[in-house]
Amino acid sequence: MSDQESNQLLKELVRLTGELVKWTKPQGLLTVRQVIASALRTDAEKLVYNFSDGHGSQEVAKVSGVSFPTVTVYWKRWSALGIVEPMKVQGGTRYRRLFSLEDLGIDIPRVAQPADSSSLEGGPPGQ
Repeated sequence: MSDQESNQLLKELVRLTGELVKWTKPQGLLTVRQVIASALRTDAEKLVYNFSDGHGSQEVAKVSGVSFPTVTVYWKRWSALGIVEPMKVQGGTRYRRLFSLEDLGIDIPRVAQPADSSSLEGGPPGQ
């Protein structure tokens, strides 16, 4: 196969992949929204998910108003569903959400009590 033929084939594959994404993305987002909506039934779960951005369970627990063991239980359940990803850190594993609740049209509840969220304002650790 010549370089020109290879380039043409590559261009066609890129075009077809773009077409495939155009048709499957809406269905994928609908499915993700349904999975997340069924997994995050309470305001506490939504808050924990929203704050799951690479911080430790104790930090996430503090700003979301639940215990840190509860955070880790949620993370393990959500990891099995594929809506968070594990991050190995010194001393254990943290989790990061894969989807934005706002992008999926899911309201983020307000934190029930004022919490010191200053440790979470700067984004995930190392940024």
